[in-house]
Amino acid sequence: MVGSPHEAMHRIFQEHPGLFSRVSEVLGITISPLVSVTVMPTDLTENRPVERRVDTLLRLDTEDDEPFLLAVEAQGKKDTDKPASWAYYLSYLYTKYRLPPLLLVVCQDRATAEWASCPVSIGPRQWPALTLRPLVAGPHNMPVITNVPEARKDLALATLAAITHAADPDIGTILKTLSTALRDVPEIIADPLVELTAQGLGNRRAAQQWRNLVAVDLTFYKSFMAEEIRDEGRTEGRTEGIAQGILLFLAQRRVDVSDEARERITTCGDVDTLNRWLLRAPTAESVEDVFAGE
Repeated sequence: MVGSPHEAMHRIFQEHPGLFSRVSEVLGITISPLVSVTVMPTDLTENRPVERRVDTLLRLDTEDDEPFLLAVEAQGKKDTDKPASWAYYLSYLYTKYRLPPLLLVVCQDRATAEWASCPVSIGPRQWPALTLRPLVAGPHNMPVITNVPEARKDLALATLAAITHAADPDIGTILKTLSTALRDVPEIIADPLVELTAQGLGNRRAAQQWRNLVAVDLTFYKSFMAEEIRDEGRTEGRTEGIAQGILLFLAQRRVDVSDEARERITTCGDVDTLNRWLLRAPTAESVEDVFAGE
């Protein structure tokens, strides 16, 4: 299943919650070693009819310092309304959880990253009451990984780096390095990274390069995209792959799946429905969350 770059840029932190500890090193932020990471609900809606939803929300517990909340936002372009929303998110999270919040913005172009990096003061010029200071990861500071052993040291970081460098002139070499690094990696680890990379590349020319690499280098994978490449006309194979992906995400989140729910997922023959369930599965607290509104 190939979706939007926006989804991939933040969902990779749900798939690999500990990734932020390595990203923080790249960005020059010192964080104590993590002892646990908890994926948190992303819905920040209040009782009033105003819905606000952060892309990804994690609770990070460290060895030496107090736990904190990490809100991850994927930003595709400049948006003058965003700083106010981000300030709201952080204030709301601190009020709700009484834990210090940190905002990480992930971008794919330098102009957006530089815009997002600028502190925003809120309040009178003479005495700003609040100053918003997002931490930003983008092509301006994420590593360009073209060395296979380096990529193998941290596949999640290599995947995020490839996504943020989607427009890099050397993206072909970056993607070849990643596909080579994913060889011989267990499918349960490699398949989501293959899909997130495809999703993160969106409709750029590099997306086709990645599809070709998957077809040649990763032909033994049973990931959704690899199956689609090998036989795009085989709808049954696609639905089976997506259904297994849904069940895998639920298993990773330790969500109980009844026999009835499992049968509903595995026997569904509608690709669009399965794709909707697949998008909900990584953050589902229960199997009912996957079927919400259906």
